[in-house]
Amino acid sequence: MTGHGHHHHRHHHHQPHERIDAALEGSAEGLRTLWFSFGVLAATTVAQAVVAVLSGSVALLGDTVHNATDALTALPLALAFVLGRRGATRRYTYGFGRAEDLAGVFVVLVIAASAVFAGYEAVRRLLEPQPVSHLPAVAAAGLVGFAGNEWVARARIRTGRRIGSAALVADGLHARTDGFTSLAVLLGAGGAALGWRWADPLIGLAITAAILLVLRGAAREVWHRLMDAVDPALVDRAEHVLSHVDGVRGVGAVRMRWLGHALRAETSVVVDPSLTVVQAHAVAVAAEHALLHGVPRLAAVTVHVDHGHAADADPHEVLAHHLRALGAGSA
Repeated sequence: MTGHGHHHHRHHHHQPHERIDAALEGSAEGLRTLWFSFGVLAATTVAQAVVAVLSGSVALLGDTVHNATDALTALPLALAFVLGRRGATRRYTYGFGRAEDLAGVFVVLVIAASAVFAGYEAVRRLLEPQPVSHLPAVAAAGLVGFAGNEWVARARIRTGRRIGSAALVADGLHARTDGFTSLAVLLGAGGAALGWRWADPLIGLAITAAILLVLRGAAREVWHRLMDAVDPALVDRAEHVLSHVDGVRGVGAVRMRWLGHALRAETSVVVDPSLTVVQAHAVAVAAEHALLHGVPRLAAVTVHVDHGHAADADPHEVLAHHLRALGAGSA
C-alpha cells in the first residue's frame, strides 16, 4: 500500500452497548450450536452402542465409534470460540480469533482419520465377510445415526455460514459424512437381509469415497482461512462502497483477512490535496463507516489517506525499494 498521508483505524461502535459486537454474538451463537450438536450426537452414540452390543455388528460398532468421535470434535471448537472472545494483548495484538482456524485443522485431520478408518473397515470386510444378526435393530440404529448426524450437520453449517466460521462449517461437513456412514450401515443390513454378503463392504468403500470428497472441500475451506483468502466479491463490494464516499477521488488496494469469524480490512483512498488534516480525517472516518455498514462480518478497518501526487514529485519514492522487496507494488 502506498504510504504518505493519514492512517485511521478503530473498531466500529456507535453506542457503548454496541461494543459487544457481531463477533462476540457470533461466538455465543456458535457455542449454542456446538453444545446442541454435542447433546444430539451423544444421545445418538448411546443408542447405537446399545444395539451394537446386542447385535454384534462390527459395522455398527465402527459407526458408533465414528459418531462418538464427531461428538468430541465439538470440544476443541467450543474451546476455540471461548478463546476467541478474549481481548487482544501486547503479545497477541490481533486477539485470539485464529484459534478457530487451528480447530478447523483439527477437524480436517479427524475427517481424514475417518476416511482411513472407513476404508480400512470396508477392505477388511471384503477380505473377511462377517454375518450380521438382529438386522432390523441394526437398520434402525443406522437410521438413528443418519438422522442425528444430518440434524447436527445442518445446524453447524447454517450457523457457521451465518457467523462466518470456516471451522464450524467444516465440522458440519464432517457430521454429514458420518451420517452417510450411518446410512451405509442401513443399506448394508438391507443387502445382508437379501443374502448379499458383499453389500456392506462395497457400500463402505463408496462411503469412503464420499468422505474423501467432503475432506477435500473442508480442507480447501480451512486452507483458505489459513492463507488469508477472502471471497473476491467482498473486495469488489468494498471498492464499490468506497468509490461512493463523498471526498474519495480514488481507491487503492483493498486487503481483507478473516480472524476467526470476523473480517478485518485495510485500504487507501485518494483525497483532494488541498484538504486540511481535519477534513482528510473526516473523509477517512466516512470511508471507514461506509465499509463497516456495507461489508458483512467486517469488524475493524484501517484507512490510509493519500493526497495524490504529481508525476514528477512522488512522495512515496522513499518507500519504493521496500515495496519492491515485498513484491507488493504500489497502491
